[in-house]
Amino acid sequence: MSKNLFAPFCLLALALALGGCDKSSSGAPEMPLAKVRTETLEAKPLSISNELSGRIAAPRIAEVRARVAGVVLQRVFKEGHDVKQGDVLFRIDPAPFKADLDSAQANLRKAEANAFQARLQEQRYSQLVEGNAISAQDYDNARAAARQTAAEVAVNQAAVQRARLNLGYATVTAPISGRIGRALVTEGALVGQNEATPLAVIQQLDPIHADLTQSTRELNDLRRAFRAGHLKQIGQDQAKATLIQDDGSLYPLPGKLLFSEISVDPGTGQIILRSEFPNPDLDLLPGSFIRVRLEQAVDLQGISVPQRAITRDSAGVPMVLLLDAEQTVSQHPVELGSVINDRWIVTSGLKPGDRIVVEGLQHARPGEKVQVDDSPEPTAQAPGQ
Repeated sequence: MSKNLFAPFCLLALALALGGCDKSSSGAPEMPLAKVRTETLEAKPLSISNELSGRIAAPRIAEVRARVAGVVLQRVFKEGHDVKQGDVLFRIDPAPFKADLDSAQANLRKAEANAFQARLQEQRYSQLVEGNAISAQDYDNARAAARQTAAEVAVNQAAVQRARLNLGYATVTAPISGRIGRALVTEGALVGQNEATPLAVIQQLDPIHADLTQSTRELNDLRRAFRAGHLKQIGQDQAKATLIQDDGSLYPLPGKLLFSEISVDPGTGQIILRSEFPNPDLDLLPGSFIRVRLEQAVDLQGISVPQRAITRDSAGVPMVLLLDAEQTVSQHPVELGSVINDRWIVTSGLKPGDRIVVEGLQHARPGEKVQVDDSPEPTAQAPGQ
């Protein structure tokens, strides 16, 4: 057979081979779309909280001091225990003050006797001067003597009162209720000599204060937002405070804001805000460094996103992944506020109705389409189930 007869068969085989290659290449499986879960953002009232640092402070502190000079005979209280107002704390030797009181009372009785005699003489002279039995000068002298002795009685009455007070000060009592610390003096110590010697310190611990500091810049930002109508101010008596303990857990008892200072510390540019917390178990001690989450405003049209929906670029800028109507992913920067219940408050960058990716962020790529998983999220089972 000639070469011309084999040519059509060769061309046919080549066409069939090429056709088979095209068919196999067109039938290659496509990569599946990444599955993600989304959340459609809604505007709703959100509390605007600021996490501030500060220290615990006792609402009332009383330094117990010796008000009279003497030797301490007895310490009555137990160090580190609670005392009530009026409880006896120390006893100072009362003997000198008892003697002073006795002397003052004796002088008072003497002055009262002199005053009694002077009054009688004045009464007799008042009758005699009417009959010209004595001179007017003698009567005037009697009247002056009566007034002088009356003044001496008043002076001695004050001396008795002073001596009685000093005798009372020999028994040192608690000026306030609270927890008393260690004794600053021991029995046998001479106290109150030319100075009011400190004896102990009592501090009220329940409720207790937390003094916080906030920058004037943050306060000015809040004021501007109030004036613009973006935020609603929370009344001072309604502002809630949550204390964050050293281990990051929340203190179980809520607090409240009492007041803020009216002046700014020129050294730090900060202002003091005082909050109050119940302290029945005395877990909060004065001087402790603490952090407090303080609710200061309400954003009536606030937007929040789950914490897991936030990623950050190489510069640390927070980002979210948005989905459009064609299920295409785009990356968008946002500005964040505080965290409430595992959700970031978004201050700018998002609007109601936006759809963001909350799960599957590691598979979603900007510019690519994704498949939205609308199935309900599985609920976590309790251990042992």
